[in-house]
Amino acid sequence: MGQLLKNRFVRAIFVSALFLQVGIWVRNFAVLLFVMEKTNGNALAVSMISVAEFAPIFIFSFIGGTFADRWKPKKTMIWCDFLSAVSIFAVILALVFGTWKAVFFATLISAILSQFSQPSGMKLFKMHLQEELIQSAMSIYQTIFAIFMILGPVLGTFVFQQFGIDISIMITGIAFLLSAAALTLIPADHSMEKGEKTTTLWEEMKSGIRYVLAKRELKLLGICFMAAGLGIGLIQPLNIFLVTERLSLPKENLQWLLMVNGVGMILGGIFSMIFSKTTPPQRLLMMGMLANAIGMSIIGASTLLWVTLIVEFMCGFFMPSIQIGINTMILQNTDSDYIGRVNGTLSPLFTGSMVVTMSMAGYLKDQWTIVTMFELSAALFIIGVLFILPLYNKAVPKKMEISKDSV
Repeated sequence: MGQLLKNRFVRAIFVSALFLQVGIWVRNFAVLLFVMEKTNGNALAVSMISVAEFAPIFIFSFIGGTFADRWKPKKTMIWCDFLSAVSIFAVILALVFGTWKAVFFATLISAILSQFSQPSGMKLFKMHLQEELIQSAMSIYQTIFAIFMILGPVLGTFVFQQFGIDISIMITGIAFLLSAAALTLIPADHSMEKGEKTTTLWEEMKSGIRYVLAKRELKLLGICFMAAGLGIGLIQPLNIFLVTERLSLPKENLQWLLMVNGVGMILGGIFSMIFSKTTPPQRLLMMGMLANAIGMSIIGASTLLWVTLIVEFMCGFFMPSIQIGINTMILQNTDSDYIGRVNGTLSPLFTGSMVVTMSMAGYLKDQWTIVTMFELSAALFIIGVLFILPLYNKAVPKKMEISKDSV
């Protein structure tokens, strides 16, 4: 831990993550509660919030990943946060002079820009950290997200209820600007190649696809992504109806379910940090997906608050295993020059599948029951586990490519 926190990159990226999470959670809950109020809880309108967030990921992920391999990652991340803030402030003007539906724009633009920023962040982890520190750093990084699973819903709900949608959106924009400021403290992109690219963007995109198809581990991970995306898309927009229909509680109580889930994520992140050095990432991934499949099936059927809370905690506890397992598998099986394109190839498989079922979730919820939706989601997670199973006993690569300027 001490060695990590002495690293200038680690300190800067963690501070940036803190500000970014504040902005994201205030925005997400403000938009959710605002749309719920404006539409009287219309399931289709609520599901469209998620579509606005994830559809651009499917469309721009591959393009963003390719550019991430061409551009300097530090500058890319700074500009993405800055432009996100600008788009947020534009939404405030639209709310004042236009229509309330402009809130969808706030989520839309941030989702597009994140597809250029996220793979650049992955490149920075590999550029500035030694091999033995990467998995531990990711564990702490995921713990920051877990903390905001607790604080974020409470913060977002409080800000919206106290100050309304305009102030909530303004706070989001300021948080994005502070995130960009923190990223300026990251060491310069001095390890990037100075020579200009001789290949075209289209050629690099095709080479990225060929690279993924040539790697058995990445192909199986991609199929697992698709199954998980289909499963998450079915239930992600419907969590608030889990609260209002299955548990018969007011919609604001969604924050408590997410809070319990976040406590589980914090403890699970610590657990994963301790055991990640001795546990291969594919086993962490399988363990996390299997636990969440079981949890989804129970949550969907439960009408008791205490049962739902316990299982939410369990799902949160094993969620870091999924996230750390995925990111580590990608880094271990991908050369530095292809990290952006591999992310850009695999992410659309996940988000594209998720958007397909997400866009249908509101309609299917009216046709079926919410219990059926959660059980089907659990079954899709099991299918994803089956595709990772062939990698269960695969040995960890002996070495990963680390740049000469690792500190």
